[in-house]
Amino acid sequence: MKKALLLAASHAAVLLFGFGLGIYLLPILTAPQGPSSANVQAIAQAAPYTGTLRRDLRGSDLLHWGEGTVSVGQQNITLVGKLSPGPDYKLYLVPEFVEDEAQFLKLKSQSLRVGEIKTFKNFVVPVPAGVDLMRYNTVLVWCETFSEFISAARYR
Repeated sequence: MKKALLLAASHAAVLLFGFGLGIYLLPILTAPQGPSSANVQAIAQAAPYTGTLRRDLRGSDLLHWGEGTVSVGQQNITLVGKLSPGPDYKLYLVPEFVEDEAQFLKLKSQSLRVGEIKTFKNFVVPVPAGVDLMRYNTVLVWCETFSEFISAARYR
């Protein structure tokens, strides 16, 4: 009986580890190639605002982080940098700078979901027509599936 319980527990642990590893690796394996830094920088030159994604924000950790330069313009929001891999990343414009989940959840209803982020190195996300960039001052990367803060950058 003891041996059967030990076997069941060890198999369950391996199964859970494999499932968790799959959740982490699947976005990496299925992510499209990101745009080159040169292409993103060329698009970013037209943007009037810039900010910096940093790893040291309160809501960022070993598995949830972003780093690099974000440029915000009327046509596109770009990143020359990297994001930790993960599923279902969304890019938001937020009216106040936030640096963790709790702060963002208080402002999420006042924030604008700009679009999806499908790459983990560099990105270009189109800004929907008619967005008033002056209503916001922060760009935020959010994992919608797990309600997880990734990173944020104040751009003005």
